[in-house]
Amino acid sequence: MKRARPRAGPAAARRRFPFALWAALTALVSLAAFSSGCDLALTPKKGSERGEGRLELGAPVDTSGFARATAPREFRLPMDHGPHYDFQTEWWYYTGHLASESGRQFGFQMTFFRRGLSPGAPPEGPGLATNQVYFAHFALTDVAAGVHVFSERWARGAGSLAGARGEPFSVWLEGWRVEANDGDGSVLRLRAREGDRTLDLDLRAQKPLVRHGDRGLSAKSDERGNASYYVGYTRLSAGGRLRMGDAESDVSGEAWFDHEWSTSALSSGAVGWDWFSLQLGDGRELMHFRIRREDGSIEPVSRGTLVARDGTTRPVPAESVELEVLASWTSPTTGARYPARWRLAVADAGLDLLVEPLVADQEMRTSFVYWEGAVRVSGTAGGAPVAGRGYVELTGYARSMRGVF
Repeated sequence: MKRARPRAGPAAARRRFPFALWAALTALVSLAAFSSGCDLALTPKKGSERGEGRLELGAPVDTSGFARATAPREFRLPMDHGPHYDFQTEWWYYTGHLASESGRQFGFQMTFFRRGLSPGAPPEGPGLATNQVYFAHFALTDVAAGVHVFSERWARGAGSLAGARGEPFSVWLEGWRVEANDGDGSVLRLRAREGDRTLDLDLRAQKPLVRHGDRGLSAKSDERGNASYYVGYTRLSAGGRLRMGDAESDVSGEAWFDHEWSTSALSSGAVGWDWFSLQLGDGRELMHFRIRREDGSIEPVSRGTLVARDGTTRPVPAESVELEVLASWTSPTTGARYPARWRLAVADAGLDLLVEPLVADQEMRTSFVYWEGAVRVSGTAGGAPVAGRGYVELTGYARSMRGVF
């Protein structure tokens, strides 16, 4: 097993996908030289000066035998927080905004990905043989300093290096870990350490589990089975300790959790996606994604979910959303040009929002290049002022995701 090292950007600190990380997982497996005996060798290539590190292609991606998400299903907790080995790809995604006692603002991301190299659970026993690969990102954003720092790890799902389970729920990769502190997995502890950065948080869901799409079935194109099962908690309280460099402090705030699993691919002509997770000051949350096509159009199945104060939900189809790009930012490292400010309006929900990054450079120069970052929200809800915060994920700007996802 080898670990990718964070690349140094042009600023003083190293910079550092839940929807987004389908591609990173596929890139990981594409980089893996893997035999049917499940002896996995990870061989990252050195990236260019533009930060385009890639894994060496070991074998074509084979989806035969894996299950497909084709119809709504019942979800059982805590088991469905755990792994779904019949599906090829899965991730557990945590982001949030934190503040120290002095008022210093931080964003965080902790994401775990599982990739099945063959259908079914890994073999039991103490050896290192496995059919599962795990991939993870840990990132912190110091808003006042304008610094976004990230790390990336991957490991085979064997020998306690990495894994996941449903009851009790936990997912881990080496020392990075999330585990349940209750029976249904809605109260959790998140821990990660990398160099001089440490995050140790207690998370507690403030609303019931949200089932995005059609009762948890989230289509990615019109093709049958090209979909994921997509659930999560759109608002969790967060509190604990955070360290960046020499500074360590108690922090508190709010977080977001997504869990998706599927065996799927972007449709022909699709190049990437824009994904928004917004927590509004009026107690509502909005998730919205749009899949972009190479001709500039948007995949018709693009959609979202609006969560009310009481936790009830309603779908938000693409035709209900007006999304206008107001500014852009070009990465000095990769040359990729990203949207960097948006007007997002949902007329039938009374929302007219301005979404702005808290730090311009939150590009993820990991094994696959994308932008994932903390944002602020302002605007109106039903004509009254509203503020909020969230995370945005942007893929396919540095390179098309087609053929990778």
